[in-house]
Amino acid sequence: MLDHDFKTLNAFIQTARHGSFTAAAQALELTPAAVSKSVGQLEQSLNVRLFSRTTRSLSLTAEGDYFLNRAETALALLQQAAEHIGGSEAQYAGSVRLSVSNVIGRNLVLPCLKTLQQRYPQLDIELDFEDKIIDFVKDGFDLVIRGGHIPDSSMISRELAPLHLCLTAGPDYLAQYGIPRRVEDLPQHRMIIRRFANCKYSPWYFRQDGALLPFEAARRALTFSDPEACALAAADGCGIAEIPVYLALPYLQTDRLKILLGDCHHAGDYRLVLQYAHRNLPPRVRVVAEHLFAHLSQHAGLHTAPQALAAFAA
Repeated sequence: MLDHDFKTLNAFIQTARHGSFTAAAQALELTPAAVSKSVGQLEQSLNVRLFSRTTRSLSLTAEGDYFLNRAETALALLQQAAEHIGGSEAQYAGSVRLSVSNVIGRNLVLPCLKTLQQRYPQLDIELDFEDKIIDFVKDGFDLVIRGGHIPDSSMISRELAPLHLCLTAGPDYLAQYGIPRRVEDLPQHRMIIRRFANCKYSPWYFRQDGALLPFEAARRALTFSDPEACALAAADGCGIAEIPVYLALPYLQTDRLKILLGDCHHAGDYRLVLQYAHRNLPPRVRVVAEHLFAHLSQHAGLHTAPQALAAFAA
C-alpha cells in the first residue's frame, strides 16, 4: 500500500515540478503513460482536477497548487517513517563518490550537504571537484553532475535544471564606458570572455531578424576558464561578461551587476544533469541522488526565467 502511495504522490510532484508528463517520466525512469495514469488515479481518488491540460501545455489548478505544497511535505514524512520502522537506515551507510565541476560544486552542491548529512549521518560523501571527462568504472565514481551541452552516452542522465546565461556588467563600468543598447555597440566595449579546457572561446548569441547569430569579441580585455571569475571581474567593473544566471543573481539583487541587451541576448540551451552508470542504484547512492535532485530542482538561481531578469536591466 505504502509503495503505491509513494509512487502516486511522486508522479504528481514530479509532473508539477517539470511541467510535463514526459519530463516527469524521464526523472522517474517511467513511461509518460504510466505517469499520466498515476496522476489520473490520484485525481479520481481526490475527486478534483489537479492539472489543467491542453494539447500544448500542462499547468496546476488552484487545487493542484494547494495540494502540491502539502504533498511534498507529506511524502517526505511518509518516506522517513517507513525507513525508520523498516530499520532501513542501515542501508544508507558507506561511501558515495561524486564528481562535479568546481564552480557547480562550490555554488550548487556544497550548500545542500549539511541537510544531507543530518538526514543520513552514516554516509561518507566524497566530492571530486574536476572539470575533466571521467571514466565511471576506472575512476570509481557513483554520481556525476555536469553542466553544458551534454553529449549522448551510455550513462543515464537526469536533467536537474536548465542553465540559463545572461549578459552583465557592473554599474561602475557602465558609468565609465556607457550602456550598450545594440549588439553593434559591443565592439567598443571591454569584454570578459570564457575559455573552455579545449582552448575554445565561448561565443555569445543574439536573436536578430528571426535568426540566432554568434558574436565573438575581437577585443578581449580578460579571459578566464572559470565562469565564477568572469562574474567577479564583471562585478568589479572590469568589463562585460556572459555568466550563468545562478552566479549572477546574488550580484543582481545587491545592485553589483546589471543586465544588458536582455531583449535580444540568447540565454542558451545548456542543461545541468545528474549522471550515473546503472538504473539500479544502491540505497546509499540513491538517497544522495534524490537529495541532490530535490535541492537543485528547486534552486531559485537555476529556475529564474531570463524574462524575469528585466527588473535588473541597466
